[in-house]
Amino acid sequence: MKELNNNFKILNNDPNDFDGEDKPRSNCAIFGIYNHPQASVMAYYGLHSQQHRGQEASGICVSEILEDGRYRFNIHKGHGIALNVFSGKNILTNVLKGTAAIGHNRYSTTGASDSRANIQPFKVNFKQGHLALSHNGNFTNTKELRNKLQDEGTLFQTSTDSEIFLHLIARSRKDEMIDKVLDAARNVRGAYSIILLTDDKMFAIRDPLSVRPLSMAKLGKSFVFASETCAFDIINASYIRDLKAGEVIQIDEDVIKTGKVKSFFIEQRNETKHCIFEYIYFSRPDSTIFGHTVDKVRRKLGKNLSIEKPTPKANVEDKKVVVISVPDSSNTAALGFVTETIKTNPYVKLELGLIRSHYIGRTFIQPGQDNREIKVKAKFNTVKSVLRNRIVVIVDDSIVRGTTAKQLVKLVKEAKPKEIHLRITSPPIISPCYYGMDFPSREELIANQCDRDIEKIREYLDVDSVEYLSLEKLHDSVPQGINKHGEHTGYCDACFSGNYPIPIEEIDKTEFEG
Repeated sequence: MKELNNNFKILNNDPNDFDGEDKPRSNCAIFGIYNHPQASVMAYYGLHSQQHRGQEASGICVSEILEDGRYRFNIHKGHGIALNVFSGKNILTNVLKGTAAIGHNRYSTTGASDSRANIQPFKVNFKQGHLALSHNGNFTNTKELRNKLQDEGTLFQTSTDSEIFLHLIARSRKDEMIDKVLDAARNVRGAYSIILLTDDKMFAIRDPLSVRPLSMAKLGKSFVFASETCAFDIINASYIRDLKAGEVIQIDEDVIKTGKVKSFFIEQRNETKHCIFEYIYFSRPDSTIFGHTVDKVRRKLGKNLSIEKPTPKANVEDKKVVVISVPDSSNTAALGFVTETIKTNPYVKLELGLIRSHYIGRTFIQPGQDNREIKVKAKFNTVKSVLRNRIVVIVDDSIVRGTTAKQLVKLVKEAKPKEIHLRITSPPIISPCYYGMDFPSREELIANQCDRDIEKIREYLDVDSVEYLSLEKLHDSVPQGINKHGEHTGYCDACFSGNYPIPIEEIDKTEFEG
């Protein structure tokens, strides 16, 4: 940390921390496009639209056919958001030439965040040509596989779990590329979505329980894949469907000619364990995730929260109860909350009480030592005239440590409201995630620090009341039943229940650093 005039410090602010330290950190975004003359440009816009899923680093790799028929992989990546990484003159047009591209926005869940070697896409050469990978999620048998490969003489260039998949492909004894890919996928365990690029093919891969999202679209005769469908909208691609659980799709020149994708399966279990936090917080409300619109699910989360944990009763003398969201992730849920609340409590009004700054970069100058308070004020400010002398209900999606929530409450109190009540559209978080989200340890979670006692949490946050959506009502809010693929829809809720659907191994994210 660099000193500045002894009174100020330049802080390397986590760019993912837009909504405060009380949020789990986003997993990554992946994107792929095959058979497009401006593949790198399309990839850039696809990454830009998914920037919320990872802002530590960004990268694009493109396959180019040379005049002599050979292939060349062109790659550009760096730390920061896509806008900055690809801002150099002619990077997209002259450097990243080719008609097939994969891209990646990173938030690190394994591997050091400041290592350039860990920035994806990863690119390697092996006996069948070039190979590049973009990966979202986590393998849960990383240590086992890494130790096995190292014992067999494999040299690792990075400290991420993603590199393991490349080595498994390269070492496979299968002849056909699709068989090598399936061979690798059957050796890893975990929650993941992967896009692979070879000289003349693209593979999209989804884990056997489809924990992490991955969708497919078409743009003319081009095939497109992305973590979220908002990446299709920006380039006018038409959403086709989600990949099925355990599905591997191969795109090549035959597929372009016939229009029919080649579909294979790692294994078929006809059930899913979708990450329920995608609906609560991660995904954009304009995206379709797991076959359903995020906006619609978040509104139902808000409605069910209102039914289960309503606002305090008010009368005309209170000049209405004011409901505000913590922007931006809670906006839609707050709409659902108020829509349901006014059915039984007419003295309730949705207001814009918090204004969020969208211009917090990686670094900003901060006076004094009270870092957390100034970070909250740099992100949010109150509309004091809306909150003064009112009963204020703050709708938020989750609380992790509680540290930033406490500062946010302190900020709202400066507007002199009559009361402050917190309503959370998810249950208390009690367990870390091992499937692609970055949570603090169990001991750091506010629910555990307060012995899972809601009254202790209320006292710590210094509010008049705090209420969470129950686990039962959470599941009632998300789509259920048999999906379009004939799979029974289920969800991973391990962060709320401690029930992990896939066996895990506990490792530190920097365990494999040299």
